[in-house]
Amino acid sequence: MTQTELIILNFTEIRRKSIKLWNGLPERYYHWKPDENAMTAIEIVRHVLEADYGWYIIINNGSMADYQTPWKNRPFLSIVDELEFAEPYRNQFLESVRQFSEKELNEREIIHPGNGEKKLLGKYLLRIGYHESIHAGQFLSYLRAMGIDRPNIWD
Repeated sequence: MTQTELIILNFTEIRRKSIKLWNGLPERYYHWKPDENAMTAIEIVRHVLEADYGWYIIINNGSMADYQTPWKNRPFLSIVDELEFAEPYRNQFLESVRQFSEKELNEREIIHPGNGEKKLLGKYLLRIGYHESIHAGQFLSYLRAMGIDRPNIWD
């Protein structure tokens, strides 16, 4: 496998497990949150899905200065609706990653707009996967706090 294929596999596996977790959330708990400063359960889902749109811009050297999210003013309807709306943005992101050469992964620098840090593209892409994994852990803790059986993601 090439580096790009491994990165795509990692993204795909992380998302598969996230979806398994998200599908374990009963609708009545969509707007549950552990405290007033936290995201709701469905906001976590959207945050992860919406991030693909931003990652796509960043890894393709686009500007985040006037970032406009396609999710702006979209109501929270369901996990299925969130996944369906996000699918074209996810596909666009993954297709973009597929186009990167080994040289680009190892030599091109990405500047993260949130903190200005420079990272090699390959390492930056791995951190994107880590971001979603962190939110999967957060979501698991939400399910535990809600008293809901947690889907088995350890396959």
